[in-house]
Amino acid sequence: MRYVKIVRPGGPEVLALDEMARPDPAPGEVLIRVAAAGINRPDVFQRGGSYPPPPGASDVPGLEVAGEVVALGRGVDAYAVGDHVCALVASGGYADYCVAPVEQTLPVPSGWSDIEAGGVPETFFTVWTNVFQRGGLQPGERFLVHGGTSGIGVTAIQLAHALGAEVYATAGSPEKAKACEELGAVRGIDYRREDFVEVVKQATGGKGVDVILDMVGGDYVARNLEAAAMNGRIVQIAWLQGSRVEADFTKLMVKRLTWTGSTLRARSVAEKGAIAQELRTRVWPLLEAGTIRPVVHATFPLTEVVEAHRLMESSAHTGKILLVP
Repeated sequence: MRYVKIVRPGGPEVLALDEMARPDPAPGEVLIRVAAAGINRPDVFQRGGSYPPPPGASDVPGLEVAGEVVALGRGVDAYAVGDHVCALVASGGYADYCVAPVEQTLPVPSGWSDIEAGGVPETFFTVWTNVFQRGGLQPGERFLVHGGTSGIGVTAIQLAHALGAEVYATAGSPEKAKACEELGAVRGIDYRREDFVEVVKQATGGKGVDVILDMVGGDYVARNLEAAAMNGRIVQIAWLQGSRVEADFTKLMVKRLTWTGSTLRARSVAEKGAIAQELRTRVWPLLEAGTIRPVVHATFPLTEVVEAHRLMESSAHTGKILLVP
């Protein structure tokens, strides 16, 4: 099969197409003929040498796939050959075939294509565990997500809105701010021209927001403390502007805030499987009803993976960027 290898740590140009033997599924795994593989920021970090796969995982990048089941490992009875599934994987998605633990595999939502489903697992697993499990977002609460037109942002806006939250989102242009509102945000905030702290305080009568999902870090840390409401929760999932920060953390105490964070890739199969079951129960009906819709910005063949990564790094996209073998 064909796969994408990282020749050496570096920019998009270090990605190259190569060939290897098709993998066989181990007990408890399924083998998927990949119709689409999502590109995510962690792939960029892995390419640069700062986010290696967990011990024992493949060096092939790619954290999510969708496609047809073509082989079953011993003990797998949840699916049959020919079923169409999407899966969260620790690595290996940038290829013609990919193995996935059955616990981390979900059926392609009814009415969705395999290509649309290829952009589902990484963002939905991430948003569910961070916004709803760790952040505890409830119906009627106010929610702010940074990077509203990223894959994570698009998912967070739609899911929080569908489950009854009042959503605010930052984005890098007036057009992107408007796109956030079309997805369900009551206010898209152009962070290049507006101060999200002031916008949020004005929109909420000075109360602030109950939950913040942040992947920026840097000076956003202090500003998140300002934007958070009493008893608010701030969930950190990345540090695009750096993890070494200086801030006045008095507000953490005065407002009785919770500041937490998590990573997903290194968690056990059992932990990811538990997230998958909650998604199937709570979220899959929303996908199948059309309440939440796929937002695919662009697709690229494996041969154009370099261009796909350049687009990801440009942040010019809204929604998902997919490789389509």
